[in-house]
Amino acid sequence: MPTGVCGCCGPLRPRYKRLVDNIFPEDPKDGLVKSDMEKLTFYAVSAPEKLDRIGEYLAERLSRDVVRHRYGYVVIAMEALDQLLMACHSQSIKPFVESFLHMVAKLLESGEPDLQVLGTNSFVKFANIEEDTPSYHRRYDFFVSQFSAMCHSTHEDSETRNRIRVAGIKGLQGVVRKTVNDELQAIIWEPQHMDKLIPSMLFNMQDNEDSERYSTKRASERERWLEENPASLAESCFRELLGRAAYGNMNNAVHPVLVHLDNHHLWDPNDFAVSCFRIIMYSIQAQHSHHVIQQVLSHLDTHSKNTPRVRAGIVQVLLETVAIAAKGSIGPTVLEVFNTLLKHLRMSVDFELGDGSRRNSASSHSSTRTKESEERIVQNAIIQTIGFFGGNLPDYQRAEVMMFIMGKVPVYGTPCHTLDTVKIGHQGTKRIQAMLLSSLIMVTSGFKCKTMCAGLPVSFLEPLCSISLMEDSELRQLVLEILHNIIDRHDNRAKLRGIRIIPNVAALKIKREKISKQDVVFMKKHGQQLYRHIYLGCKEDDNVQKNFELLFTALALITIELANEEVVIDLMRLSIALQDMALVNEENMPMFIRCGIMALVAAYLNFLSQMIANPPFCQHVSKVIEMRNLDAPHLLPEHVFREKLPDSLDRDDVGLYFQTADLAEALSVPGYNVERLAIPYIPQVTDEDRLSRRKSFVDTISLQVDILSNSLPDQSQLAEEITFETLKKAIDTTGLEEQERERRRQVMEKFQKAPFEEIAAHCESKASMLHDRLAQIFELTIRPPPSPSGTVTVTSGHVQYQSVPVYEMKFPDLCVY
Repeated sequence: MPTGVCGCCGPLRPRYKRLVDNIFPEDPKDGLVKSDMEKLTFYAVSAPEKLDRIGEYLAERLSRDVVRHRYGYVVIAMEALDQLLMACHSQSIKPFVESFLHMVAKLLESGEPDLQVLGTNSFVKFANIEEDTPSYHRRYDFFVSQFSAMCHSTHEDSETRNRIRVAGIKGLQGVVRKTVNDELQAIIWEPQHMDKLIPSMLFNMQDNEDSERYSTKRASERERWLEENPASLAESCFRELLGRAAYGNMNNAVHPVLVHLDNHHLWDPNDFAVSCFRIIMYSIQAQHSHHVIQQVLSHLDTHSKNTPRVRAGIVQVLLETVAIAAKGSIGPTVLEVFNTLLKHLRMSVDFELGDGSRRNSASSHSSTRTKESEERIVQNAIIQTIGFFGGNLPDYQRAEVMMFIMGKVPVYGTPCHTLDTVKIGHQGTKRIQAMLLSSLIMVTSGFKCKTMCAGLPVSFLEPLCSISLMEDSELRQLVLEILHNIIDRHDNRAKLRGIRIIPNVAALKIKREKISKQDVVFMKKHGQQLYRHIYLGCKEDDNVQKNFELLFTALALITIELANEEVVIDLMRLSIALQDMALVNEENMPMFIRCGIMALVAAYLNFLSQMIANPPFCQHVSKVIEMRNLDAPHLLPEHVFREKLPDSLDRDDVGLYFQTADLAEALSVPGYNVERLAIPYIPQVTDEDRLSRRKSFVDTISLQVDILSNSLPDQSQLAEEITFETLKKAIDTTGLEEQERERRRQVMEKFQKAPFEEIAAHCESKASMLHDRLAQIFELTIRPPPSPSGTVTVTSGHVQYQSVPVYEMKFPDLCVY
């Protein structure tokens, strides 16, 4: 019998086909026949081996209805498929799922918005089903591509466009939920899929024009609005995807975000980029934060030659990223962040100053100013990032960062491992110094060290004090502010702001504690270094009012935090030395500097006298200040910065100045070594003058040469005549350095390429030489020295005495008179 006859005869058709045909009504508007659907479901549950055939037949009918545009029957077929999926959970459902996914793909390919939405809804229902066994062969590549295309829909009707985009986002969310928990579907994290998933979500998040309407809606309407708004739904899906990202998948998830921001030029302005990375940092697991930071850092390196605004946008995104990461775990990324930022800071200065020196004559002055201002934006963003990141680190890491940044501060004319200061010149070096010190101010802000040894170690204090001697008032101000941040452990600096005669120090309610033993040791070791830099910083010709204000605050903070009886005496000696320096004026300082020093000494001694609560001391200080108010107001801080200054100071009027004898008499109480007050304070000369490029350094060298010249022997006794060429050869160490580098290169090459036997023989010869030397040393040390009385030797069993004449004995040099 021909097979076509069986197809026409209903009773001869298989039962599963008859059950499937019965669920379809004559008029599709009547919907699914529920009674027949129950029969089909019962049959599928009872005979699960028939599920694959039921799925194939439903897929055949659905394909035919899609082609014939009978969309009512398509809806009924998908509803039946959904009910069968929800009801059947046996091992035989796997082939049925393949038919189901094939039908969903048909709907998504149809191009009809209603069918695409219908297929997406069915797929989302399927994605929410937890299967008992994993699928080894099922792939979702087509669905990722199709749903991503739907997310970029450009339909003319806005409502239809939103429906398609929402469906695409829901479909991607379903793919994510179906695959991320399945270890066999880890392929979803591969770049070819992430490069479609992530940009599709970001594209819809970027087009968020209706966000303002959200706040105006009622609470009951907000949930529905969120489900219908592509931007909010895409953000939810984006957060869910990042929240499920594992350790090894983080880079693949973040890289498409950076590429999307590049392709759509979203770094300038960077509002969307900042919001994206906020979402990323708050969605991922805290221990994965350093992955994101490393991705942004490497992206910044990639754009190192891009426009300043693009680089500034990336740095600001990095700022938001590290601000969130600093509160959690950041792993080994701390120094890498600072190293990369400092490198780009140097590059920004090089671009700004280098472009200025290499600029052709055709470029206009306005374009030059624009370029410089844009580079300043980059530099300010980098400084803010450095400071904010360092300020949010724990104290132990912050101390390391302070040391790290201080090691990057260049000194003009000296080699540095981050930049060559000769290339960028003195101006560029100064700019980098100022910016790095500004970042150090932000890092040290709020830093509470338990001991000064921890806050100001030698490796940090010495270069910091060297910079404080630079011939630039701005740099000296920055150094003093850094010292304030570290020394001020009880937040008293705000109460001491400015320079003035404080009538009642007790009203300031200054917080202080008894100085610890560690801080006493610190002041004994490094106190003179602090005094020296305050002394030298006062007499700089370019000092302004702010310099004197910061110097006053520094002296007051040292008094509050680090002063015992010995330190108080040293501070008084320093004050008297400053006063004498301004009076004698051996260095021809301007009158403003001299009067400023006088005002600083008056303000500080007034503060010190009230802090130690010594009535005679307070009376002497008050008397001098009162006399100055009457006869010389220009020597007080309230007038020196506002009034016209005289041409000279009256050195004969003793009542206008603080006298050492009166101070010693006032402090003649137990605990104070008044005798030390009579010893004048003289700052010590150190190597920091060489690093700071002070003018006085030349004078110091000349003085040292004059002193040494008196002790040198006559030139006739010299073995070699000292000429200009001789000195030039002595100073020029370039050849020696090249020889040393070549020797090291040859040694490394030998150990890398030589055979093992040759290396072993070389090491063995070295070892034997060492043993021979040691044997000689031991023989000399163990063997008794020769004696005129002779030595005892045993030869062939006979004892013999050998005498050594005195003139043949060799005595050590120390024994010879």
